[in-house]
Amino acid sequence: MRPLLKILIVDDHPTMIEGYKSIFSSKYDMNNEIRITCAYNCQTAHQAITSSKVNYDLAIIDMILPPFNAENLFSGEDIAILIQKTQPSCKIMMSTSHTEVYVLYNLIKKINPQGVIVKSDYNSDEFLLAIQELLNGNNYYSYTAKQSIKEINLEDNYLDSYNRRIISLLAKGIKTKNLPLHLNISLSAIDKRKAHIREVFDIQKGTDEDIIREAKNRGLI
Repeated sequence: MRPLLKILIVDDHPTMIEGYKSIFSSKYDMNNEIRITCAYNCQTAHQAITSSKVNYDLAIIDMILPPFNAENLFSGEDIAILIQKTQPSCKIMMSTSHTEVYVLYNLIKKINPQGVIVKSDYNSDEFLLAIQELLNGNNYYSYTAKQSIKEINLEDNYLDSYNRRIISLLAKGIKTKNLPLHLNISLSAIDKRKAHIREVFDIQKGTDEDIIREAKNRGLI
């Protein structure tokens, strides 16, 4: 007999939770092999994590959840961090409808979960594969999450340390004409680099404020 698998599912959509249960039931004996605890918001998730004596093997957490202001829990990311602090052996799979590159990248960068599933990517077979990979000690990112990492890594290659330093200094309020004092390169070289930054950000005619805003949107500053 398999050891009892203890799962925490946190999602504010009851139909999603029922869908997860249905997929689990296709592989596991729901009475003897698996125990699923469900939470529908940050408050009930907090209770399931801190008030229960259950040590979860896996937590499946939706990225957007109703908050629990009293405990400063405002999202699935906060619940994931709470689990990492209180039950570090628990594997975490974040589930999200977001497909934006930087939303996914920042999620991975902030939480570093073992798994990320974009809801539009997966079917029941992939879901079970993801679960098995996590339980085997491996990471699993669905297709869209993988593509986000690739795009960010590609962009990182385009923005070298000088370009990132320019962005950082602009964000601190340093005027372009004064950047040579901080970087030890000429103003003409800085102007060329700023043009390259705008090209990478797809704001070819953008101002310094546009560069700063886009860098913030992308989590670079």
